[in-house]
Amino acid sequence: MTDDAEERLAVAKRAASTGSEIAAESFRADIEVETKSEKTDVVTEADRQTQRRVIEVIREEYPDDAIVGEEEDELKEVPDEGDAWVIDPIDGTNNYVRSIPVWTTSVAAVRDGEPVAAVNDCPALGETYVAGRDGTYRDGDSVSVSEKTDPETFAVAPTIWWGFDRREEYAAICRELVERFADIRRFGSAQVTLGMVAAGSLEGTVTNVDPNPWDTVAGVHMVRQAGGTVTDLQGDPWRHDSESLVASNGETHDELVAAVRDLD
Repeated sequence: MTDDAEERLAVAKRAASTGSEIAAESFRADIEVETKSEKTDVVTEADRQTQRRVIEVIREEYPDDAIVGEEEDELKEVPDEGDAWVIDPIDGTNNYVRSIPVWTTSVAAVRDGEPVAAVNDCPALGETYVAGRDGTYRDGDSVSVSEKTDPETFAVAPTIWWGFDRREEYAAICRELVERFADIRRFGSAQVTLGMVAAGSLEGTVTNVDPNPWDTVAGVHMVRQAGGTVTDLQGDPWRHDSESLVASNGETHDELVAAVRDLD
């Protein structure tokens, strides 16, 4: 395989931008909302149309690459070998249908299971996060994780939604985070949340819920390229098939892990 990471980053930028334009056209419009696996798992035609457009842009340059996508019949797992793309057309659909601007079109290029390029385009926020192999950028400006070291000054976020049968875990995790850190936030979009960790707006984010690759791969790459740490609840380096996620600025990462590990 050739090392074409820069070319793939350029395609990811174009695909995410083009896709987000499709999504933005229906934002705060009268759009039909459907449910998938449960009442809080929603989807719209905008999700499907956006994913199709993102795929069209990718296929123009890489017609044979595997594509992992949240909607329709695309792959649902990242292959460990070869080139692939991981797409979430609208990460934060629950926000999207409530007219809350915290959502993003996410595109990541992966090689042999590891991301090499990632873009989260957030048109309603007017922000775009980009990570290649030389750092992470927000709207073209280099960003890095927070330099805070005192947990009592940290803002952290629980992310990836807990189903109705796991709300006690969600409540317990929130309690642990509130007791150990300064405050918590929850934004309803894992990709946007990870971008905030990468940019230093948050010191960390956690979940003990099995995260989907389209919710995480791009953002994890951004955190790492911005100098942060991402593991699972065992403290092992996070992979696309990990069953939990802890991302932080790298300071007192173990305490963030400890806040949720015993609840899993």
